[in-house]
Amino acid sequence: MPELDATFLALPARSLAAAALHRADELGAEHADFRLERQRVAHATLRDGKLQSAGDSEDVGLAVRVVHDGTWGFASGYVRTPETAAALAEQAVATAKISRVLSSEPVVLAPEPVYADVTWVSAYEVNPFDVPETERIARLRELSERLLAADGVDHVDASFTQVLENKFYADSHGTTTTQQRVRVEPRFEAVNVDRGAGRFSSMRSLAPPAGRGWEYLTGTGWDFDTELAELPDLLREHAKAPGIEAGTYDLVIDASNLWLTIHESIGHATELDRALGYEAAYAGTSFATIDQLGTLRYGSPALNIVGDRTAPHGLATIGWDDEGVQTQAFDIVRDGVLVGYQLNRQMAHDHGATLGVDRSNGCALADSAGHIALQRMANVSLRPDPAGPSVEELISRVERGIYVVGDRSWSIDMQRFNFQFTGQQFHRIENGRLAGQLRDVAYQATTTDFWGSMEAVGGPQTYVLGGAMNCGKGQPGQVAAVSHGCPAALFRGVNVLNTREEGGR
Repeated sequence: MPELDATFLALPARSLAAAALHRADELGAEHADFRLERQRVAHATLRDGKLQSAGDSEDVGLAVRVVHDGTWGFASGYVRTPETAAALAEQAVATAKISRVLSSEPVVLAPEPVYADVTWVSAYEVNPFDVPETERIARLRELSERLLAADGVDHVDASFTQVLENKFYADSHGTTTTQQRVRVEPRFEAVNVDRGAGRFSSMRSLAPPAGRGWEYLTGTGWDFDTELAELPDLLREHAKAPGIEAGTYDLVIDASNLWLTIHESIGHATELDRALGYEAAYAGTSFATIDQLGTLRYGSPALNIVGDRTAPHGLATIGWDDEGVQTQAFDIVRDGVLVGYQLNRQMAHDHGATLGVDRSNGCALADSAGHIALQRMANVSLRPDPAGPSVEELISRVERGIYVVGDRSWSIDMQRFNFQFTGQQFHRIENGRLAGQLRDVAYQATTTDFWGSMEAVGGPQTYVLGGAMNCGKGQPGQVAAVSHGCPAALFRGVNVLNTREEGGR
């Protein structure tokens, strides 16, 4: 396991926490917690192998959250002195007092064991911040120039984002955690310009962002050299492909596309705060309401969804959440039926009897010291069939259909029920074989109809941990990184649109 960053450990986290928690206790808080967070983010972008922008920034801050007289209070700052920490506790309590008149029910947190002085570091090999910027840019340039040299590639965009996140947490019950996460996001996109037809086509690498380090760019976890060597041929074929004839098709959806459908139609829909209506003013609600727990037929018996904050290399993977809860894996959909939600300690207390739980499942997170912890998404993933088929075997079961690869645009309603998704590659399937690419494809369905049409899921050999670095939620808005693992899967009778025709072109 990599070592905790020495420069973060040198910060006066414990003395700051002691000052804040002691002052909150003096002021009568029933609960108080303290966070010291540091986030370092670096990025580089290249256009046609030439550096366009690069940056390296750091944000350090401290936060105090309290429950006082049954009401939340919160305050944050950046001056790292015990006096400031104590003053933040006073401000948090004052906020709780002002907010008391708005609270209809007292805040009570579900119990959680005490974790005294524990540490956790994510699974990576090389901290990308230990790699010289010149070396990182040189690798992006090397891969860009290989793409640009290929026939049919007119432009190449490349970028690399890296994040080092350190977090110290302490609460008034005795839990103290120190954690470190590293995540990276590489992107390569090739563009073909057809000046005669007046249109362009583009295609990206399928590599997802990952909870890995610099080793990801040099062959651990993804083979960029091989994938980018194959990309120009796929792009040229895509540029010349005919448009889809709208209608009903069987779909084999690759993990590189299906992860996003999981995120939007299952991940967000099973956040308990959303199902309870807490997000209605901004992000919407959910059709998967709590009164349907244990009865809602979410999909076919092949649908088994797990929330997992412990998955190796997951973007939402952590040892303890921002309420001092040890993270875990838990069922959300079992054999097609809704059986659980993502929740925090307050919701676990308030709805534990209905949910059949007595503690949080570790889904509280703040994206920085400047924000209060919200219920945030776990790595929400579709389980593969342990003895399931390969992608080729899934395709062989289809007489007339489409093999969908890679994510692109999407749309879904505020209840996470009616949706439409596109992709990057659409391969026609005829009599169980691939028969060339198609263009302008989008699949459309309601959430329950779509997942109900899933006939089979692939085996572990088809499983990929996809994900995004920019899942948004909350007011003020927060951004979180989250992964979604899934195998390829076969869906029967899905409505497919021609996006060009739908756009009136």
